[in-house]
Amino acid sequence: MAAEAPPPLTIDELAREAGMTVRNVRAYRSRGLIPPPRLEGRRGYYGPEHLERLELVRELKEQGLSLEAIARILERDPDEALREVLDFTRAAMTVPRREEPRIVSGQAFAERWGEQLTPALARRAERLGFVRRVGPDRWEIRSPRLDRAAGALSEIGSPLEAALELAALLRRHARAVARAYVELFRDEVWQPFEDAGEPAADWPRVRAALDRLQPLAGESLMAVFDVAMADAVEDALEQALHAMRKSG
Repeated sequence: MAAEAPPPLTIDELAREAGMTVRNVRAYRSRGLIPPPRLEGRRGYYGPEHLERLELVRELKEQGLSLEAIARILERDPDEALREVLDFTRAAMTVPRREEPRIVSGQAFAERWGEQLTPALARRAERLGFVRRVGPDRWEIRSPRLDRAAGALSEIGSPLEAALELAALLRRHARAVARAYVELFRDEVWQPFEDAGEPAADWPRVRAALDRLQPLAGESLMAVFDVAMADAVEDALEQALHAMRKSG
């Protein structure tokens, strides 16, 4: 026996089901983000397709897209590839993390560095995004690996201030590398896809390219760093030997 179709919804019922206001539903309808209702006399009725579309619009909006951008997506692909669009948007807006942040108390944070952690250095670390206050007496160490590296540098005689400056330098270079890879993706993958009219059949290929972007960037950066570090060490040794020969 076939399941009965769900009863039609008034705009008030649709808004309640979607968890939003009637005003928002009307605004989305006026922008063409949901199909027009079925009219019976002067009253409009909505069905499951309207609720699904509202949920999709909300998800896209939560991923950071403007209503104008969502309208353009829906205009191009009103019934096709919308889930691919949503999956792609989630992937683009979500930064994959290789490690989880660590939450510590203010006391533990202060004891970690002792007298080296001046209020000025704590503020600078926070401005650089390495740590973040998450409560009156709670700190988030956003990269425990970076924190461990700073501790290791301290153990070999480098003060916290110098480690922080080095981390800031690395951050600037890392941002430049990240921008270069994002621009490469935009110019070589996304732009041709957009020029072709964003065919639905190509969404998996574009998504796969995005998924590979960060791992490729990380691997390439480490490979180049290994070569650069070896060259720097060789140069430093050569200069030290040259200085020893001159002094001898």
